[in-house]
Amino acid sequence: MEPISEATIRTSFRNCSKGEAGRIKLPADFSATPWDDLDFYGWIDPSAPQRAAIVLPGPDAFVLRKAERGRAGAGRSSMCQICLTDHAAGGVSLFTAPRAGAAGRNGNSVGDYFCSDLACSLYLRGKRTPKLRLVRFEETLTVDEKITRATVKLTAFTARVLAP
Repeated sequence: MEPISEATIRTSFRNCSKGEAGRIKLPADFSATPWDDLDFYGWIDPSAPQRAAIVLPGPDAFVLRKAERGRAGAGRSSMCQICLTDHAAGGVSLFTAPRAGAAGRNGNSVGDYFCSDLACSLYLRGKRTPKLRLVRFEETLTVDEKITRATVKLTAFTARVLAP
């Protein structure tokens, strides 16, 4: 992914108001982002831990809401639906995105389970490993094939956010 400035990110949001886009805080280490290792940039708002955002090349940005972690399934592992990384409990969270346009203003949203830290690109490349994972599933796909699959899945999710 090509480096993107904060100003470009703020003008790229597709599913929130300009005011909400301006309130989202970028991580303190934004300037040290490893852009070459990313297929999309995702982060949790440091000032509001239930608010998150993702930026895709283009750029297109989307605000997300991270569900509170409940006690149900506290001992279970789960899998990210973007990168298909298997995580121990707490490593995957439900993220919902308000739909763009009138549907979103009416309260409609779409959701899916993503890596809790939104670091799918780093897991795909082996630059980050899930914590406390007991069973390791090895895939026969190449890294490029995994990246393509993840990109297709994320594009499908954002298409659902933008659908009229």
